[in-house]
Amino acid sequence: MKLQQLYSYVRQSIDDYHMIQTGDRIAIGISGGKDSLTLLYALAGLRRFYPDSFDLVAISVDLGFEGFELSAIKQLCESLQVDYHIVKTEIGKIVFEERQEQSPCSLCAKMRKGALNESAMELHCNKVAYAHHMDDIIETMFLSMLYEGRFYSFAPVTQLDKTGLTVIRPLMYVPEANIIGFQNRYQLPVVKNPCPADGVTRREYVKKLVQTINRDNPGVKKRIFHAIINGNIEGWPLYGKEQNLS
Repeated sequence: MKLQQLYSYVRQSIDDYHMIQTGDRIAIGISGGKDSLTLLYALAGLRRFYPDSFDLVAISVDLGFEGFELSAIKQLCESLQVDYHIVKTEIGKIVFEERQEQSPCSLCAKMRKGALNESAMELHCNKVAYAHHMDDIIETMFLSMLYEGRFYSFAPVTQLDKTGLTVIRPLMYVPEANIIGFQNRYQLPVVKNPCPADGVTRREYVKKLVQTINRDNPGVKKRIFHAIINGNIEGWPLYGKEQNLS
C-alpha cells in the first residue's frame, strides 16, 4: 500500500464518522507496532491538507519490560514533526509478578489505556486515536460472539464519559494485509512486543480462525465487515456510510 492509498482510506473513515473537527488536539497511542506507526504516518500527513486543522501528540506507554527500545520511533516522530512522549510505568511487573494473572491481557489493556488517557489529558488533548484496523474490528466481533454471546465490536468513535476524551479509530477501513505492505514499503521502525503473552492470546486464536475462514471462502472477511458497519451495533453512530473497500 502506498501512502496516497493510506490517506484515502483514513480520510474516508474520518469523513464518514466525523472523527476530526477544527481545533482538535489528538493523542496517538504508539505501541511500537506496525499499526500505530502506520496511523502516525497517516495523521501526520493528513494534518497538512485536511480541511479541519488539528494538532497531534504521540504517546508511548512503557510497560516496564526489558528490551523496549523507542529511540527509532522518537526519530520518526521528529522527522514527521510530531511531539513524542514516553510514559514510564510498571504495568508489566504488576500484571505478571504481583498479580500473576493467568489471563493477563484484559488487565494489562485496561491499565495501559488508563495511562495513555491520563497522559493525553495532561497534554491537553481532547481526542485519542487508536490504531485498530479492519481485521481488529472483525476479530473483536468474533471474540464477543464466541466468548460473550453477543454481536458487538468497538465503534469508530467512542465518548469516554469519565475523562471527557473521545476515542477515534481512523484505520478502521484499512485491511491488515495493506498495513503489512505499508510497513515493508516504508521500512517502519517496528519495535518487537516484549510481552511474554504475545502471540498466545484468545485474539491470536480468533485471528487464525478468521484467516482460515477467509482462505476457504475468499472475500468473506470484507462481507463480515460490511455486516458489522451496517449491523446497528450499540454505540455505533448511524451516519456512517457503507464504503467500497476493494
